[in-house]
Amino acid sequence: MSEVFWSTQAGYPLLATLQFLPLAGGLLLLLLRGQALALILGRLFAIGELLVAIDLHARIDAARSALQFAERFDLLAYHAAADGISVLFILLAALLGVLLSFYGMARQQISPVQLLSVLLLIESVQMTMLTTLNLLWFAAASAVQLALVAYLLWRWASTGEENLALSRFLQYQLFGCGLFVAGALVLVWSHVDVIGGRWSFDLLDLLRTPQIGKYQSVAFYLLFYGLAIRTPLFPLHGWLPNSAGHGLIAVAPVLLLGVKVGIYGMARFLLPLTAEAVLTWQAYVVGFAMVGVFFAAILAFRQINLRRLMAFAVVSHTSLIVIGLFTLHPAGLQGALLLAINFGLAATLMLLMIGYVYRRTGTTELARLGGLFDRIPFITIAFLIGGLAILGMPGTPGFDAVHLVLEASIETFGALPTIATALGNVAAAGFLLWAFQRAFLAPRPRDLPAARIARTSRMEYLVGGATLLVLLAAGFYPEPWLQLTDSATAALAEHFVRHE
Repeated sequence: MSEVFWSTQAGYPLLATLQFLPLAGGLLLLLLRGQALALILGRLFAIGELLVAIDLHARIDAARSALQFAERFDLLAYHAAADGISVLFILLAALLGVLLSFYGMARQQISPVQLLSVLLLIESVQMTMLTTLNLLWFAAASAVQLALVAYLLWRWASTGEENLALSRFLQYQLFGCGLFVAGALVLVWSHVDVIGGRWSFDLLDLLRTPQIGKYQSVAFYLLFYGLAIRTPLFPLHGWLPNSAGHGLIAVAPVLLLGVKVGIYGMARFLLPLTAEAVLTWQAYVVGFAMVGVFFAAILAFRQINLRRLMAFAVVSHTSLIVIGLFTLHPAGLQGALLLAINFGLAATLMLLMIGYVYRRTGTTELARLGGLFDRIPFITIAFLIGGLAILGMPGTPGFDAVHLVLEASIETFGALPTIATALGNVAAAGFLLWAFQRAFLAPRPRDLPAARIARTSRMEYLVGGATLLVLLAAGFYPEPWLQLTDSATAALAEHFVRHE
């Protein structure tokens, strides 16, 4: 008989609550007819999800690298647990859920209740990805999330070319999901071939399998490319510019890029399960990532649309995160994860501000923008701070994160690759500041009169201010987040020391 287990420390199924609370909220909203009541309930569900995530953070023992609050239901192969790494991403996902529940309801042409219900459903499957220890559950949840985001891209596209964006998005993401599932099957096949017994996609079962070279490289490449498409990493980023240019201005990009699920998947599954292949192909992955930093920066300088420029900024910055992960050094791993969180917050802030600009001007073309600082100074400053956070300026979480990544890179790869990586970050500073100057400080075009640019509303102050507050608080006081991930990243780095 199958049984359900959960930690007695919490007194209730904490991880199951994280997964099913937004699911219940999303389904309830679909049944309600009163829009005002549905909006209130939807936001309460999002806030409740954040409170459960905070409760998980308060209860987790960060000094232990072990997975905690385990829940298991054998009949469905359900196995969930959390450590400091997953808690970091869970907190970010819950926070972004609250921000989007307030941001996304302002456009009158979008059905607020329907949009909010889809947001809650996406948050539910996102929490499943961040807590499951089963590769098939992770892949299935990822597929459901991508299907829901595709629905958003189709239902509420901001331009007339949504078919191009949707088809490119589906082509890449379906291929990525297929690669990930194929990699999981190779690992399970290896597990059965070596030790016999039943097929299991459970992380802990697969970690007991002796590492075998003939399966390792195949599994590594399938899992890595599947996750790299999702991340996205050069040269597998082709879906992002179209999706960013023609889909929702902020909601869909934040859902795909705010929580770096691809990076989490690499840390949770790829690195520990294919350790020998990671050590073998480490230099090649870092080489491609370094090329990606500069390639995306060059393309960003050539963009005339603020949304597409942000897409290439994502690709450039993601390459730096991957370099940190593949140092396989405790500081590099910790820096990469903190950089992913910093980027999630900073990119969310910038995307939300771009959305507010679009609501006023009806465009994100740089040639048709300018002179916005005089009318919306708060939105301008928030966009600038988000850009500076991506660059790793002091006072943002990116400062400590970049420092840790570069420190680990020097120790692992030497000075020259590290200097090249740092120069890539300088290039990112160039195109982000250039875009800021064009959009907000340049002279206002004649077809954009000042009277047309509405002042910042209270809701915009609330959403932007809350994001800014969290970003700056994490930047000036990063110790809790470093302590949260210290033991887990040290254990992951030790895993590679044993294999070497």
